[in-house]
Amino acid sequence: MAQNPVKPEGPSAEGLAAAAGQAARKGPPPVHLWNPHYCGDLDIEIRRDGLWFYLGTPIGREPLVKLFASILKLEDGKYYLVTPVEKVGIRVQDVPFIAVDAEASGDGQAQVLTFTTNVGDQVAAGPENPLRVVRDPETGEPSPYVHVRRGLEARIDRKTFYRLVDLGVHRDGWFGLWSGGAFFPIIPSDELA
Repeated sequence: MAQNPVKPEGPSAEGLAAAAGQAARKGPPPVHLWNPHYCGDLDIEIRRDGLWFYLGTPIGREPLVKLFASILKLEDGKYYLVTPVEKVGIRVQDVPFIAVDAEASGDGQAQVLTFTTNVGDQVAAGPENPLRVVRDPETGEPSPYVHVRRGLEARIDRKTFYRLVDLGVHRDGWFGLWSGGAFFPIIPSDELA
């Protein structure tokens, strides 16, 4: 007599990782084309420092974090991990990635800034991947971001941002950076006086 398999009561990180691994074997997952049914939330959180947690415990396996990062999707201000057959919600404290390094090539308006994230993505800032800076209303402290893919952003870490400031120029009353033929304002020039 055959036994009926026991169906899990909801989404699991293990099941999601297995499905994502299958999809990733064919190249970068086309999550923008996947529109599966919502299956609930998983207790996964990406903290402001870029660390991923599952059930309150850090996910220490870097390949698993990279796999999950490859199937991350932003819809209507909420973050999901998606496969061709399921979509589960997760929590993100700020943005999902941290830009941990940047390399500049060229100079002036021809300069290109290429960022590397904590999950190994590389992205060249420009019109399709803009830079933006949000300033804390109380302290004026800047929080710089770069668009990575499909609405997902990386916060630029402090050491990288300070290195980039050395490349900044003044234009039309703003101090900012050139990359990919676009100028990205950081702070009004008169605030630097």
